[in-house]
Amino acid sequence: MLFKKAKKEEGKKMELLHLDNVRVNCKADTKENVIRTVGQMLVDSGYVNPSYVDAMVKREESFSTFMGNELALPHGVEEAKKEVRASGIAVMIFPEGTDWGGEQVKVVVGIAGVGDEHLQILSSIAEVALEEGSMEKLISGSRETVYEMLKGGDAA
Repeated sequence: MLFKKAKKEEGKKMELLHLDNVRVNCKADTKENVIRTVGQMLVDSGYVNPSYVDAMVKREESFSTFMGNELALPHGVEEAKKEVRASGIAVMIFPEGTDWGGEQVKVVVGIAGVGDEHLQILSSIAEVALEEGSMEKLISGSRETVYEMLKGGDAA
């Protein structure tokens, strides 16, 4: 049923990633500001309600979303699931890095998943991140390169 609700947006299921939700060459900022920025990108694209952004900050306060390998995957706390309208991601690339609670992060992917879809999204991103040379390609890539690597679907 949740999938049908997401599909009603413009008559089809929303894409997991829009090119507009990819920002490259970002400048370092505080962890909270980065989370709020990537969260607002999810809001602006219609994936989540505005209160989901606060839930992303709350998640980070209780448990770091740093995954290693210069990657952070901020997402909302479990109670915020009802604020997700459609599964989607937003990406910020920091070629010079940004501080993530004492860790250096260069790739930030904000995640919103309907139901258990966030687990599939996390798994797909992890696969890309673990692929030989892919993090370097993401960090130095154009918006289009990052989009192609992370949009999901046929990319495996």
